[in-house]
Amino acid sequence: MFGSVLIANRGEIACRIARTAKRMGMRTIAVYSAADVRALHVRSCDEAYLLGPAEPRESYLSIGRIIEAAKLAHAECVHPGYGFLAENAEFAEACAQAGLVFVGPSPQAIRAMGLKDRAKSLMEQAGVPIVPGYHGERQEPKFLKEKAYEIGYPVLIKPAAGGGGRGLRRVDRHAEFDAAFESAVRECAAAFGSSRVLIEKCIASPRHVEFQVFADSRGNAIHLGERDCSLQRRHQKVIEEAPAPGMSAELRAQMGAAAVAAAKAVAYAGAGTVEFIADGSKGLRPDGFWFIEMNTRLQVEHPVTEAVTGLDLVEWQFRVAAGEKLPLAQGQIRFDGHAIEARVYAEDPANDFLPSTGTIVALRLPPDIRVDSGVDAGGEVTPYYDAMIAKLIAHAATREATLDRLTDALDRTLIVGPRSNVALLAALCRREDFRRGQIDTEFIDRSLVLLGAVGQGPDRAAAAFGVERLLAASSFDEAPDDDNVEPSSPWAARDGFQLGPARTIDLPIVIDGEGAEAKVTYGKAGPNVLIDGTPPVPDAEAFAAGDEVFVLRHGRQTRVRIADFAEASTTADGSDGIVKAPMHGKVLELFVHVGDSVAGGQRLTVIEAMKMEHTLSAPFAGVVRQIAVAAGAQVMEGAAIMVIDPAGKR
Repeated sequence: MFGSVLIANRGEIACRIARTAKRMGMRTIAVYSAADVRALHVRSCDEAYLLGPAEPRESYLSIGRIIEAAKLAHAECVHPGYGFLAENAEFAEACAQAGLVFVGPSPQAIRAMGLKDRAKSLMEQAGVPIVPGYHGERQEPKFLKEKAYEIGYPVLIKPAAGGGGRGLRRVDRHAEFDAAFESAVRECAAAFGSSRVLIEKCIASPRHVEFQVFADSRGNAIHLGERDCSLQRRHQKVIEEAPAPGMSAELRAQMGAAAVAAAKAVAYAGAGTVEFIADGSKGLRPDGFWFIEMNTRLQVEHPVTEAVTGLDLVEWQFRVAAGEKLPLAQGQIRFDGHAIEARVYAEDPANDFLPSTGTIVALRLPPDIRVDSGVDAGGEVTPYYDAMIAKLIAHAATREATLDRLTDALDRTLIVGPRSNVALLAALCRREDFRRGQIDTEFIDRSLVLLGAVGQGPDRAAAAFGVERLLAASSFDEAPDDDNVEPSSPWAARDGFQLGPARTIDLPIVIDGEGAEAKVTYGKAGPNVLIDGTPPVPDAEAFAAGDEVFVLRHGRQTRVRIADFAEASTTADGSDGIVKAPMHGKVLELFVHVGDSVAGGQRLTVIEAMKMEHTLSAPFAGVVRQIAVAAGAQVMEGAAIMVIDPAGKR
């Protein structure tokens, strides 16, 4: 077995690999970017090496810098985790050339399955059913648009060289193809280094069912059962479970055999995932599933398989990479109970799931279930990497009991600073149709209103609670300039107390970055706060951070501060014509120039954050009066991007 491992990744997967490696007696070596100097994965390893700047291409995607770090650390093997270079054949080859064991499949297997179009051709030759579509070499936009029309809308534009939802676009109408194609190829190039795509038919009521496979270098290959990953948002998995609801033993054997055949077709060795799409409109059945891709790496959702099998898949990866045979044969695999994983992301469900960045002011994760996390209180969620904060994994004898455990754990999870999807996850776990297994990949999008993800304005009751706390905190925080007055004197108080009748002031405040006003009445009992007539609520928690306070109520976060009286109020809906960055990120492209006339809803710019693209559109028809940024610029949340004058004004 290896004596040392360099973990070529970050976040929760780097921490998770380090745990197993240390248990197996290995020296653990971390790598990090300038943005991750104080990251948890750096502190979790025995030693760490700086790769370079925050940009992934100059750090976690730099093969040369990682190999150099491995040589300096005298590492024996390299574990890539998932994402970044995990499915990069050139990286696997570079490791071998440097005398390092790559903990993963061969470069040949990565290439065979890494390009999704070629993988589908291989599966078609092996008799595995594949989704109808175009998987060929031609990439001219006009040609692919014609193919999409022939296949019939809706279609999916999918990356040929990657997965995880990056670069994937659904197109419902022919007129939308060009813009979706441009965005898809740009995101594919940024995420995977390749802009090649394929076109596939969208399956009705799709269920996403994947099989965990394992193979060794001696020709042995088995599967460890399936996972249902149908609960998705923007093609990103949100909740995964094992076993899949409605899966029969007979169908598991059939799909599992197809998954193992896929692995054997490329002489696979290591952990892999064979993914199928199933037509869920009539339930899972033998004639209703199709191969979509094989991921030649460990998956984010591997903990649910570990929970139901009792196995450590990372340990298996190390053993296979060291040349050992698989620890168990197919007939020795046993399944126990049910497991469900919820992915906690730094994003704002009430604001179209935009990424949320910033310092984690407070963090409380449940101690009585498995939690895989790569952050802690005081850490930073940056715009450079994936938005995941943690994974919560519940395991129990039945699916109902597992959902109950997970719901309770989510209710006890507290994240302050960046916004999160915790409340949405808890609401999902309470949905009766999900509990009955009536799900598909469009389930969340259909249920946004019921899940509380849209139609929510500022929580004025929570904001009033926050203003009340800010006023209380500032009551005795500094004394007047008079040296003869003690700080503890009532004359030093700033709580508005006066000897006359009650007095009301209009206090300018900022709620979630937008200007507002609170009415504060000072009386003998102290200040009374109202925002739009709404008083504070008692069922909230407040966390101070500098000059602002974060208020948590029912899993929803409201950020409040007292504004300077000279500070201008801004509107949240763009009616002032100022187009603002909704999150920290990088301006990828500007579609307009100063002086251009624009229509309401017209694309203005694209901002990239956490490896996802977000398009900003004109709030109304008008003329572009000012552009404050250039393509390639990094922008902060709330920064002005451009100003639109209403139509008719110049």
